[in-house]
Amino acid sequence: MMQAQRLAQKTSNAIVVRNPFDGARVGEVASNTVGEIVDAVIRAKTAQLEFRRSTPAIRRAMLNGLAAEIATDAENLARIVSSEMGKTIREARNEVRRAQNTLKLSGDAATFLDGEALHCAIVEGGADRLATITYEPVGVVGAITPFNYPLNLLCHKLGPAIAAGNAVVAKPSPKAPLAAARLCELALKAGWPPELFQVVHGAAEAAVSLARSPIDLLSFTGGPTAGLALKNASGLIRCLMELGGNDPLFVLPDADLDKAVATAIGHRFEIAGQSCAAVKKLYLHEDIEKQFTEKLLAAVDAVEFGDPSEDDTDMGTVIDLAAAKAVAERVNASIAGGAARLLTGGTHDGTVFAPTVLADVTVDAPVIADETFGPVIAIRSFTDPREAIAEVNAGAYGLQAGVFTNDHALIKTFSRDLVVGGVMINEGPDFRAEHVPFGGVKRSGLGREGVRIALREMSEPKVVID
Repeated sequence: MMQAQRLAQKTSNAIVVRNPFDGARVGEVASNTVGEIVDAVIRAKTAQLEFRRSTPAIRRAMLNGLAAEIATDAENLARIVSSEMGKTIREARNEVRRAQNTLKLSGDAATFLDGEALHCAIVEGGADRLATITYEPVGVVGAITPFNYPLNLLCHKLGPAIAAGNAVVAKPSPKAPLAAARLCELALKAGWPPELFQVVHGAAEAAVSLARSPIDLLSFTGGPTAGLALKNASGLIRCLMELGGNDPLFVLPDADLDKAVATAIGHRFEIAGQSCAAVKKLYLHEDIEKQFTEKLLAAVDAVEFGDPSEDDTDMGTVIDLAAAKAVAERVNASIAGGAARLLTGGTHDGTVFAPTVLADVTVDAPVIADETFGPVIAIRSFTDPREAIAEVNAGAYGLQAGVFTNDHALIKTFSRDLVVGGVMINEGPDFRAEHVPFGGVKRSGLGREGVRIALREMSEPKVVID
């Protein structure tokens, strides 16, 4: 019997998952008790004791095997992702493709988890001894994932953890838990030891229970309030946390405006604006603001939004009605208070929120005062890049930023002075590659994701001096 099914039989407290677009029931999972979560971690510890001695070749084969199972099940997985959280079927297919890459890159990285040798006698009188530094698995990784990328963000935790020789107990968002449950089934189908990767389910209390259980590392993606609560609950174990962002995109006068427009739309309306690194604030230089805005509005008008299951839909739904209402409240409050001017959109039909553009947005407007998870482009005008940079740096977040310019001096200025985890040149802030470090500073998180660096984050250095 599959692990997910076994856990489901232990409790009748079901989490029913409904399609955000039409409310149709798409599945359910069983919510696990504190005792069941602790039991899962204890079983994972037992499995990891044997697995920690596995070779890099074995780990790579396991991860490649799971990637192959995902490839075989790709369309089914895409349909699960689309139906449970409302992203378009094209976006879901792309996420499934990226998940395969994440696992394969993790397998590749497992073969290069190398250490180094340092001689102790580097100063006069030093001991004539050699220090060998190696990397060992931390043990059991508790992985807590959000709804917006229910498959690939889990693979970003699972892949490096397994590559480093760890076990994983994952708790996906109760709003989109089905892809994680299916991934666990596919791992078993790929021949993984049944207790090495387990999935438990539940809401905030389940997350806290996992953080308090005898895990050895906590990897969390979500909001800063929840992140702080989980960090406090986890005690002295290592925490890796990606906590969101309020990310800017700067467009300078020499930029390719058509490419910048396409990027702004693609990086803000993807999954209906529910991405941590989406373009939350669009900074337009006053010399091109009018021209850019005209191009932007024309492009926004062409965005097809609605039923996520249709192949020609460009933008699907927000996760639920409460999320749609929260976005609408921020937009309306910004307009009513004179902190923004509506150019298009601003309304929603249930969970389908119209692509929205606001101009003349003030720095304290509710729509950009904090991270807004919805399809809203908020335009800020600037003349002096240094002042715009200072404004961004004064904010509470520091995940990523995008800059459109070909001016080398300005590229150096933005790259050096922005206090963020990543600066994307002639790209949007939502750009990432699976093997490259990803994460931020300040309220945006602790540590980094990205296959290569996460592999080290999920390992413990050991020094042997002989």
